[in-house]
Amino acid sequence: MYQHIMIPVDLAHADRLEKALNTGADLARLYDIPVCYVGVSSSAPGEVAHNPQEFEQKLKRFASEQAARHRLREVSSRACISPDPAVDLDRTLLKAVKASGADLVVMASHVPGLAEHLFASNAGYVASHAEVSVLVVR
Repeated sequence: MYQHIMIPVDLAHADRLEKALNTGADLARLYDIPVCYVGVSSSAPGEVAHNPQEFEQKLKRFASEQAARHRLREVSSRACISPDPAVDLDRTLLKAVKASGADLVVMASHVPGLAEHLFASNAGYVASHAEVSVLVVR
């Protein structure tokens, strides 16, 4: 069915991603396929990391922890550095989908509010513009 899953993660809010992480891991085990955890960060110091190298290491550690926790056979991580993640996040994630070779994206979202009726959420944007299947998990 699917060959490769991509799961976008925000390391600053990893505690809010539990349902999407579990769903992605369940699908990876079901189809015995690899998972790529993707994170987007700025090159400037932030709340997660002081520089891109530190961010990449933290994302790699996160992917390893997920592999051990969920008994996943094959995981990887992809750190995407953006000049302004708040503005570029959607486009950066779409580029990561292509670069990772994923044919399924499992992505966390939140219950839509008034703002999402005016502006698309990140998950909504990716689901609308990706050329692969996107499972949005609330």
